[in-house]
Amino acid sequence: MDLLQILFLAVIQGAAELLPVSSSAHVIVAEKLMGLDPTTPQMTLLLVMLHTGTMFAVIVHFWSTWRSTYFGSLSAFRTNARYVVTATVATGIVGLLLLQLIKYGAAKSAPDFEIEHLFGNARLMAASLAAAGVLIIASSRLDRNVQKDLSVRSAIWIGAVQGLCLPFRGFSRSGATISTGLVLGVARQRAEEFSFALAVVLTPAVIIKEAYRLYKSNVAISAVNTGGFSQLAAPSLLGMVFSFFAGLIALRLLSRWLEQGRWHFFGAYCLLASLVVLWVG
Repeated sequence: MDLLQILFLAVIQGAAELLPVSSSAHVIVAEKLMGLDPTTPQMTLLLVMLHTGTMFAVIVHFWSTWRSTYFGSLSAFRTNARYVVTATVATGIVGLLLLQLIKYGAAKSAPDFEIEHLFGNARLMAASLAAAGVLIIASSRLDRNVQKDLSVRSAIWIGAVQGLCLPFRGFSRSGATISTGLVLGVARQRAEEFSFALAVVLTPAVIIKEAYRLYKSNVAISAVNTGGFSQLAAPSLLGMVFSFFAGLIALRLLSRWLEQGRWHFFGAYCLLASLVVLWVG
């Protein structure tokens, strides 16, 4: 994998991850077009490190707002921490249950099955993109731009929907969670802030999981034994830097379009992208 390929994937990831259009689907399609296998441990590590870059972009972009909203007072911190924990627990329950159902139904409980085996399924990605597009468009129709705050109930719903996104590359996490908040009447800015707060909590767990998967792989063991692990990790670290800067630009666009009532444009794009994925796949 050369520098140009890394830069290309990082820009796609940085822009698409923080826009509600599913970065994973875009990156996987780009990998296929470049002749790369998205299911390999190396590519999975790159994808995770690109996610890490965008996570830092989220922190930088939202820090001033979170500092006043989440850390403005002890009471505010306790309230928002309860919402984040509640939503994350709901994500874990739904995500783990769904993973077991997929493993039982699609893989016949095969002990070596991993959810990454689904990453190359173009039909599944296209269906997930289309579902996200419909949800985004529907939420924009139901959005009345009220100033309603979060509640435990809305946090549970948002977290549960986030859990549905975990196994399916194409079902945009940010698109689904923000849309759920809008459907529940949560204010646009509040729904956006909470969605990305959940992302910051969730991303480290994903990184640890994928790092362990790479560690167990023969590729990682061989790289360590031959002293070539730096060659395996260097492209991912470089991609993380590129995705960070692309993510900052994407977040500014998302915030502007959400506040201007252009949320449905992202849904229309997801529907179009689902057709492209089917064509490429």
